[in-house]
Amino acid sequence: MKQGFDKQTLEDLEFGEIRQWLSNRANGATAKQRMLELVPQARFETVERNIHETHEYFRLITEGVPHPSLDFEELGRELKLLPIHQSVLEPESFFRILRAVKTGNEWAKFYKSKHEVFPNLCAHLEELEEDKELIKAIESVLDDQGRVRDNASEELRGIRQDIESLRHKINRQFEKDLRKLTKENVLADTLEAFVDRRRVLAVSASYKRSIPGQVLGSSKSGAVVFVEPAANVPLNREMDVLEDDERREIRRILLQLTRKAAEYLPQIKAYQRIFTHLDFVLAKAKLAVQLNASLPQINKDGEIELIDAYHPILWKTNEASKKPTIPQHIQLNRDQRMLVISGPNAGGKSITLKTVGLLQLMVQSGLMIPVHPESRVSIFQQVMSDIGDNQSIANELSTYSYRLRRMNHFLQNSNRATLLLLDEFGTGSDPDLGGALAEVIFESLYRKKSFGVITTHYSNIKLKADQLRHAVNGCMLFDTETLAPLYRFAVGQPGSSFTFEVAQINGISVDLIDEAKKRVNSKRVEMDTLLTSLQKEKTYLESLNAAHIEAQEIAEESRINAETVERKFKDKLQRLQEKSSKQESEINLGKKLDQFIQRYKLPAKKKTNDPLIHELREFIHKEKALILNAQKEVQLKQKAKAKSNASASKKKQQQLKKKADRHHQEKITVGSQVKLIATKQSGTVEQIEGKQVTVSFGFARMKVDLEKLSFVK
Repeated sequence: MKQGFDKQTLEDLEFGEIRQWLSNRANGATAKQRMLELVPQARFETVERNIHETHEYFRLITEGVPHPSLDFEELGRELKLLPIHQSVLEPESFFRILRAVKTGNEWAKFYKSKHEVFPNLCAHLEELEEDKELIKAIESVLDDQGRVRDNASEELRGIRQDIESLRHKINRQFEKDLRKLTKENVLADTLEAFVDRRRVLAVSASYKRSIPGQVLGSSKSGAVVFVEPAANVPLNREMDVLEDDERREIRRILLQLTRKAAEYLPQIKAYQRIFTHLDFVLAKAKLAVQLNASLPQINKDGEIELIDAYHPILWKTNEASKKPTIPQHIQLNRDQRMLVISGPNAGGKSITLKTVGLLQLMVQSGLMIPVHPESRVSIFQQVMSDIGDNQSIANELSTYSYRLRRMNHFLQNSNRATLLLLDEFGTGSDPDLGGALAEVIFESLYRKKSFGVITTHYSNIKLKADQLRHAVNGCMLFDTETLAPLYRFAVGQPGSSFTFEVAQINGISVDLIDEAKKRVNSKRVEMDTLLTSLQKEKTYLESLNAAHIEAQEIAEESRINAETVERKFKDKLQRLQEKSSKQESEINLGKKLDQFIQRYKLPAKKKTNDPLIHELREFIHKEKALILNAQKEVQLKQKAKAKSNASASKKKQQQLKKKADRHHQEKITVGSQVKLIATKQSGTVEQIEGKQVTVSFGFARMKVDLEKLSFVK
């Protein structure tokens, strides 16, 4: 086991369950065993390569990229026998080698076309080359059923021809005796059978001495005797000799083929190594698909932000019982590296801590994790945990003694590349004395610049987290009316244990609770009451904020709908007006033409319609000029409108840029102090998604457009 990922940490975080899932998804024994022995890695480059390799196979599956299958059986037996002189492989072994070569050829083609797109996965395929010689050698000896071909050698062809000829002779002679004895009514109902692959007569026991031949056996009851006809005895002996010749010739052919295959031993070893590794990676990719996992961004800087993170084992358990799993958003970094989570029991503190730990182990084992793709994960040299009631019966250690030894181990080995996961920190001894010792240990671990997620009920630990610059409090949210857990994590304030409230809900009398309050330090009661009140206010403000955001969305949607309807009505009115104007113009034009028609007269002697025709032509010329002028006017208006729109858009962009420059919005990042331009309300940026910024205003959290914010610091 690698230092920093000790057995106890893997057990505490239930990493063995993940190993078992992976092993179940592997095909071959080698990959299955590798999965059961899988351990996290501490070297950044190794982790990065491994997880990107998994992601590339994941893409092959989910994006439908054509790729070869792993039609492969492991070659362990073949690799043992091939180097041994005079060893002979069975046809089944050659079939396995044949499938490996054909699969290798497919992956070699894949490498040539895809190594730039899937570089990490293809790095294992570089030594594969298309091979046809070994395929030809094997297929020239074995047919599709794994039988040695008749033409594998001239000797074998001759032997099999002799066998076939002799088999016909044996059958003809047997049929002759069978017909004769059937007429004599000396055979049993079954007439014939096979004994030691020889065709024999089924003779009634009372007639066995009257049938010439060799008795080869009898039925269980003894009523039927199996007799080889006398004429077939020498023929079958000759058949035995020919079959022995066939076996010796087949062995000679297979020996020759084995020696040929031995020439390809390095290549066959490569097939075994490459395909068992691909099986290993494929199992990781299959698990990623089933967990709907993502590839987080990996860094060396201690930046952890798990967005919409699920504990995979809890998720799977809840899926089986059709329960929802609440995703968590957890963040650690160099400025916020110690997270202290508090709140009542059964509220989700431990599962939040385990979520961070298990996902960290999975990433450092090259696995994708169930989080939002924009999540970030850092790589640690050590992940160390102290979770649960770990008594050591063998060493006669109590829970507290065990935990003290564990803490001593952490104090001696922790550094800035360590992630600590401490559940129910400080418990197991006298609350006051144990709390004081826990506080001192907490400060010591903090000074080592370690990262940590700690759950506790101790008020002094919560207070210390608030005082230390790079530590932060967080709590699991509860419904403050029913005290039902919401299983949602919130950062920024410690949580109340709701000790007295939970007691009252569970039937403890108010008198007893009041008496208990009198026996507790008044400041502790006041602090717990304050925390309870703060959490109630925070829950109330969050509900108001959610309602406000929903109202804004509804109002914005209504405004957009109203503008859309108004624009449609205006467009429709304009079209109707244009249509009406066009129809009126056409009516007037029709009336004018009708007048011309009425004035037209049939030409009489010395009378013509030339003046009328001239007037008509002038009228048509004027109307045509009017139409052309109208078309030009429309074109000019369209150009002017386009130019105006472009100018307005440019002006708006300039105004936005000027506004952004004035408020330094380009400087706004996660953690920045900002103000709402409209109300001057100050807050802290928690998340940025495109132009949408999540800002914490005290206990309230809102999503705001970036352009509505001004950078403070």
